[in-house]
Amino acid sequence: ILFVDFSLAFNTIIPNLLLQKLTQLSVPTSICQWITSFLTDRQQLVKLGKFSSCTRTISTGAPQGCVLSPLLFSLYTNDCTSKDPSVKLLKFADDTTVIGRIQDGDESAYRQEVKELTVWCSRNTLELNTLKTVEMTVDFRKNPPALPSLTIMDSTVMTVETFRFLGSTISQDLKWDIHIDAIVKKPQQRLFFLPQLRKFNLPQELLKQFYTAIIESVLCTSITVWFSSATKSDHIRLQRTVRTAERIIGTNLPTLQELYLSRVSKKAGKITLDPSHPAHSLFELLPS
Repeated sequence: ILFVDFSLAFNTIIPNLLLQKLTQLSVPTSICQWITSFLTDRQQLVKLGKFSSCTRTISTGAPQGCVLSPLLFSLYTNDCTSKDPSVKLLKFADDTTVIGRIQDGDESAYRQEVKELTVWCSRNTLELNTLKTVEMTVDFRKNPPALPSLTIMDSTVMTVETFRFLGSTISQDLKWDIHIDAIVKKPQQRLFFLPQLRKFNLPQELLKQFYTAIIESVLCTSITVWFSSATKSDHIRLQRTVRTAERIIGTNLPTLQELYLSRVSKKAGKITLDPSHPAHSLFELLPS
């Protein structure tokens, strides 16, 4: 698994090149013109206290923090695909992952796709950050042979045992111990604020809203992925945080099991309604 990092991803989008890609995707001309106008001739300056720098005109990249920027980057990289069926290229905004299935020690397809990705980036003015791009090997054999190092642009890619990807810590043994340890620790730190808020006689409903937004949101990060694989002791550790919050707030809160089932049901419903989803064929609607 190659976790790819781009240097200043959104800032390197070339509007004219993006316009060509949008046209190929049959995006209406009016929208293409609007996006081009949005990205070009932007005024930018740096302000510190009472002092301001000279204004500069920017005609490349997409504004950081703009809700449109991740979508534009996804469209910009839409034509970056894998040609070999044994290699998958997963993209989520500027997070790109190359997953190669290696059989009988043959890495040629995987390495070729990485090479193709490097060439594509060069042609589309995107720069791979070789210092932050890392590789992880998932191999369940007792004594797996050492694999040769992967090199990108004359730089050796670092090999890691764990990597934080889209908010979840992925381990090469595909277990969730490290991820769950982090999930348990963070909400416990935030529990400190609940009794402090209660001292100010904050209404119970507002305390529940605080819990949902600040604590439950952390406990439920990627819960549809890891909860079913967690051990019973992990479930107990996680639920302990919920029970502590219940005692402080003075009311019942949804258990993690309930939240998990609710979100799995919601996710499954979306998949069944989306024929383009990779897992759509795995679901079959039963007659009511």
